Amino acid sequence: MLNFDLAELYETENRSLKQAVKHNIHRFPSDFMFELTVQELDSLRSQIVILRI
Repeated sequence: MLNFDLAELYETENRSLKQAVKHNIHRFPSDFMFELTVQELDSLRSQIVILRI
């Protein structure tokens, strides 16, 4: 699940969810959130495009 999926699930804005997690990181499991590198994001986008073809 990506952050925008969770925001939709919790009926909040993506920005608000990310801010809440950053301000309350101690309340979440250590593996709750991670950030992709630019290279990982580009690779993921490429894979999604390939899957849609």
